Amino acid sequence: MRKFMMAAAISAFSTVALAQTAPVDGQVTKIDQAQGKITLKHGPIKNLDMDGMTMVFAVAEPAMLKAVKVGDKVKFEADRVSGRLTVTKIAKAN
Repeated sequence: MRKFMMAAAISAFSTVALAQTAPVDGQVTKIDQAQGKITLKHGPIKNLDMDGMTMVFAVAEPAMLKAVKVGDKVKFEADRVSGRLTVTKIAKAN
């Protein structure tokens, strides 16, 4: 029983680790403060199984939109939050 519980715990941990987001390179093409949305031209987003493209995302916190401007190169993380593709972290790239 103890071995089974340990195997189950390791399996659960591995699933959580795989679901974590990884930083993605992108560029801001549009910001919509009123709607809390940002349009990003981005590379592949592995955790969402998404190829590179330009698309609109919701943002987790409206204040994120004040940290960047159109044309900025950024590193960001995105995930599905309540069924919406959402930027959960964003920062200007160095």
